[in-house]
Amino acid sequence: MGSNGETNGTGDTGVMHPSNPGSPFAGPPAGPGPAPFGVNQPSRPAGAPVQPTQAQPTETVIARLRPNARILFFPTLVLFCICGVTGYYAGTFDQDWQDAALLIGAAAAILVLWLLPLVFWLNRRYTITSRRIIFRHGFFVHTRQELLHTRGYDVTLRQNWFQSAFRSGDVLINSGLEHPLVLKDVPNGALVQQVLNDLMEQSRTVMGSRRQEQSALADDTAFWAAR
Repeated sequence: MGSNGETNGTGDTGVMHPSNPGSPFAGPPAGPGPAPFGVNQPSRPAGAPVQPTQAQPTETVIARLRPNARILFFPTLVLFCICGVTGYYAGTFDQDWQDAALLIGAAAAILVLWLLPLVFWLNRRYTITSRRIIFRHGFFVHTRQELLHTRGYDVTLRQNWFQSAFRSGDVLINSGLEHPLVLKDVPNGALVQQVLNDLMEQSRTVMGSRRQEQSALADDTAFWAAR
């Protein structure tokens, strides 16, 4: 019959189904077979070594440092003195403007002699990571400096007798610049010096190993390309 539902004798209704290989709705062949025509496959010579992908090492924070907090001893002592004097003389003057002047003067003295030193101390920070040293300082103008361990530097510890009593010191880092970078009066100065030396040696060892691996891979690639 010439109806739309008639078959061709093999059970096929003549409708192009996605499961038919000749159907325009058919997808790529399943299973491990040859790639479709026109699709480029990366070619690699037989027996050529496969170059492994190198994962970048994560950067970890070793220490966060600030100058020794004893620098705030005298500002804090001045703060207590100002508060004590203000509390003792407040309300003893005959005129109200005198009490107001006392309070304003005390507030200005606290701002200059205690709050500003505290803010400057908080804004001077040093961060030591597995890859670099980060220097941050400044209040009105923020400054950030970085020094990679792979660059190489000399570490010197400078202490006076007062710093030696508190086990702190100035760590001078000479990287070939005109002026060395200074970790100012950091706690445990000797330990910081030792850690920086270890990190620098470790970074140099890792960089040397990477260069050897890259050189070996480049030689292998050139060998197989010549074949």
